[in-house]
This record gives sequence, structure tokens and C-alpha cells, in this order.
Amino acid sequence: MRHNWWRWLLGVVIVLGIFLPSTVWMHQRISKYKTNYKTPLNPTIMVPGSSASQNRFDALIKQLRSETKSAHSVLKVKVAENGQLSYTGSIRQGDNQPFIVIAFENNHDGYENINKQAKWLSIAFKDLVKTYHFNHFSAMGHSNGGLILSVFLEKYFGETKHVAIDKLMTIATPYNMESDSTTQQTAILKELIAGRSNLPKKLTVYSVAGTENYSSDGTVPANSVNQGKYVFQNQVAHYTQVTVTGSNTTHSDLPQNKQIVLLIRQYLLKEKLPAKDRYKRQKANASSSITGETGLP
Repeated sequence: MRHNWWRWLLGVVIVLGIFLPSTVWMHQRISKYKTNYKTPLNPTIMVPGSSASQNRFDALIKQLRSETKSAHSVLKVKVAENGQLSYTGSIRQGDNQPFIVIAFENNHDGYENINKQAKWLSIAFKDLVKTYHFNHFSAMGHSNGGLILSVFLEKYFGETKHVAIDKLMTIATPYNMESDSTTQQTAILKELIAGRSNLPKKLTVYSVAGTENYSSDGTVPANSVNQGKYVFQNQVAHYTQVTVTGSNTTHSDLPQNKQIVLLIRQYLLKEKLPAKDRYKRQKANASSSITGETGLP
């Protein structure tokens, strides 16, 4: 009887010796799989600027739908001040590159409101991830929408595990608000610089400015847009500044600017531009100019 007890104990030790390392190995493999696997669903999240509604990008989306191979479906989310979400539209089954527009009931301007909107964005984002189960995405923000996304990435994005942002494009985003100064920093710029170490390290950022006269797009000073380099440069994988000049470069026209539409197609949607579109881009360059400046980590 005593001899059988020792056999039983030896058997338990052998089983544990095999089972425990196997369990640890399996958990490590699952964790690595979750980290490396990318879902087919890869939405582009769009955030409008101050005083703009969830319909702000309708003209841009219509243009993209007519020019790209995919008829991107559109889901719009409006966040109330109490955090309640209302949805319109839907993500079509089989569409792996939908557009998701997130707007706010309180869409007013100002430093405090931008921080509130970044918090509301995080509420919508968590609900979208929970509902649609994507683990990577790209984002685009026009004007203060770019500030909202930047604050969100620094303060709240890390709360959602196993989700990566591939690319961010900001269009006419006033990182130094209305200031044209290259030396004095506003409160929002100071905050973003202070928190820049929280930015995703693998992120690629495109900061696009439009100028009517090389100094302003009629609303946002070019110097304010360019201050974004102090937030992203040497913090993310790649940071590129792009300046678009010529026709349709006023602040409100920029999301529909032909050159910027091509940039969205090429960099956010990862589309290989057909020959006719490459020709259109070359033709447009004859009457407008694009300059780029890339900062490496």
C-alpha cells in the first residue's frame, strides 16, 4: 500500500513537470499571436475639427469612393457630453477598409474642450474595438481633430490593449493654436510635448499643411502646424511634414484638396496609384507644390 502511494506521488510529479511548462509555453504563444496577428478589418478613423459635425467628411468620402477600387462603407459616431454614443450608417460585411467618423455633441473650440473631446474619443474608441474586434487602424484629423487624436494617443490609447495604430495623418492641425510664433508655446503644445513619450513607437505620422501665401491657410498659421515636429519627431517611427500650396488650400477646403486626397489614398489606404492618378498628381504639381521633410527616430 505504501509502495503504491509513492508511485502515485511520482506520477503526479511527472504530470506537473510536463503540464506546467506546457501551459506557460502555450500562454506565451497565445500572447505572441495576439501581438503579431493583424485582423483583416483595418478601419480609418476620421475626427473633424471644431464646430464640425459627423458629416464634415462627406465630400471627401464621396471623392474617395469614386476614385478608389473599394466602395468604403461609412459608420458615424456622435458622442454626447455624458458619454452616450449614437451610431448612424454601418460597416458593410466584407469591407475591411471602412471609414469611421467620430464627432462630438460639444464640438466647440478651446484648450479645455479639446481635452474633453479626447476623453470622449476614447469612450467611442473602446466601444468600437469591443463591437468590431479590430486590432489595428489608421486615423485622420482635420484642424483641431488632429489635436484631439494627438491628446488621445498620449493619454488614453494605452488603456486599450493589443490594438495598434498604423498611421496618423493630421491636416491643418494647429499644434500651437492660433500662434504664429516659433519660440512661444501655448498650453496645448506644452502638454503634447510633455506627454510625447507615451506616443506609440511604431507609428507613422504625416502632418499636412496648406498655405495660400506660404504663411497661412487663411485660418491656421503654417508655423503652428509645423510645431507638430516637436511632438512627434524622435518619438515615433516616422514623421513627415507636407506642405500643399496652390488652389483649394484654404483651411476648410483642404480635406477635399486633390493633392491631399491622393496622399490619403497612397499613405492611409495603402493604395498603389494607377497611372492615370499618378499623371493627375504630376499635372497638379505644375500649378501647386508639395514639399516634404522627414524626421527619423
